[in-house]
Amino acid sequence: MPSVNKSSRLFRGLTYFLAFILRRSTRLLTGARSLWVGCQPEQKQRIYYANHNSHIDFILLWSSLPTQIREKTHPVAASDYWQHSALKRFLIHDVFHGIIISRQHEQGEDPLAPVKAALTQGQSIIFFPEGTRNLEEDQELLDFKSGLFHLSQQFPEVEIIPVWITNLNRVMPKGAVIPLPLLSTVAFGEPLTDTQNCEKSVFLAQARQQLLALKDAEYQ
Repeated sequence: MPSVNKSSRLFRGLTYFLAFILRRSTRLLTGARSLWVGCQPEQKQRIYYANHNSHIDFILLWSSLPTQIREKTHPVAASDYWQHSALKRFLIHDVFHGIIISRQHEQGEDPLAPVKAALTQGQSIIFFPEGTRNLEEDQELLDFKSGLFHLSQQFPEVEIIPVWITNLNRVMPKGAVIPLPLLSTVAFGEPLTDTQNCEKSVFLAQARQQLLALKDAEYQ
């Protein structure tokens, strides 16, 4: 039994060290800065929703959170990408403690079930309502999927925070293996309000607009 405990401690130490290296490397390579323009980094249960241009989006947002908040915040990631290899599975599950969801599910199956389970346990999440990376150069945001709306209705007590990430489509362009050293900004906006009093289309339009409103935060 002692040897099992020792192995477990060594494994946890390894994953913690890798998470530390990846966080620091990402912030160093992107020259990232965090701007809390509409809220403060508080110990509240939250859904951080952001634009999605790169596979390192969630790493940058996750690393922008203070340690005590980050430990209770889990990125939501697509299984078709992160389950593709043993290394990716190790990173998303053991290093980033992510929540895996399937973008291709059976009829009647709830793809958000793992996310709802985490929220029920009091955890916070990082969520990308576009559902996939936006690779369109002439389109700032793809249409939002309905997931964010459904989470807001089932968990009205959880704050929903828009987060705009700038420049990551240039820092980590499609096909790149190593990020390019460009400046990036992570801007945290005001929590969404009146989420229980509007229809899905109205909610998603307001959520989208509040996210776009953060684009100019880096110039303030």
